[in-house]
Amino acid sequence: MKVSPSTPDAEVDARPAADVLADAFARYQDELVGTLYYVVGNVEDARDALQECFLKCWKHRAELDTIENLKAWVFRIALNTGRDIRTTAWRRRRTSLVGEQNMLATKNPGPHACLEHDEDLSRLRRALADLRNEEQEVFLLRQNAQMSYEEIAQSIGIPLGTVKTRMRLALEKLRLALGTA
Repeated sequence: MKVSPSTPDAEVDARPAADVLADAFARYQDELVGTLYYVVGNVEDARDALQECFLKCWKHRAELDTIENLKAWVFRIALNTGRDIRTTAWRRRRTSLVGEQNMLATKNPGPHACLEHDEDLSRLRRALADLRNEEQEVFLLRQNAQMSYEEIAQSIGIPLGTVKTRMRLALEKLRLALGTA
């Protein structure tokens, strides 16, 4: 098995593909759910997308020995799955459950801080939703998946300069939308 984790100094993994894949999903679960939450807009759909992503990856586990960056591959599949679910959810006009944001913000000290945090998250979600898909994808891979620009370029098959341009545009739009420019 040739698959290596996203860290450059990691050794080649000799475990069975099923173990490598299961460990990767366990390790990246929080980052994946967070990324998918921004893509689909609610926790239920984010969890559904994560499960569907795992199944898609599982079906292709025999190909893991050809994948150079497992984290990039998993996040790419997750983003595509999230977009598919978002489209389906939009058609159903599904709305988030009341209080859903409060379930995500568990470390807030009081109601005032929780309310401010929820408002900030809401503004960020709206700003992210207003980005072009290409900009949103690069931003989420960089911020939530903590991938390098090189890893992002490799993952989505575009030049490094294009990744940097999309990130710069995304950051400019987010700063403008959030009033931090």
